[in-house]
Amino acid sequence: MANPRIEPLKKVLAIDPNDDVAWFGLGKAYMEDATFEEAIEALERCITVKPTYSAAYYALAQSLHKLGRIDQCRQVCVRGIDVSTKNGDAMVTKNLELLKQSLG
Repeated sequence: MANPRIEPLKKVLAIDPNDDVAWFGLGKAYMEDATFEEAIEALERCITVKPTYSAAYYALAQSLHKLGRIDQCRQVCVRGIDVSTKNGDAMVTKNLELLKQSLG
């Protein structure tokens, strides 16, 4: 059964396709459902709308990692570490660094 948050978030995005919080929420809902391709699409849109959304980089990197897309995951980690460091989001930076290190 699909995550009950997905349809309401899609309705919000139909009204405002530039709602970064809704894109992030949709990406996380897809992650909870283990539909990582859809999660990646939503999280990439989130970052397109708001390139400084640190947590979206981490969620995107996690989704790419789940699908074995290691090179893309590494690239997103590098970009996300840069963004989260500039934002002062120490926890996101730490999580991205740990994920990047785990890639070898």
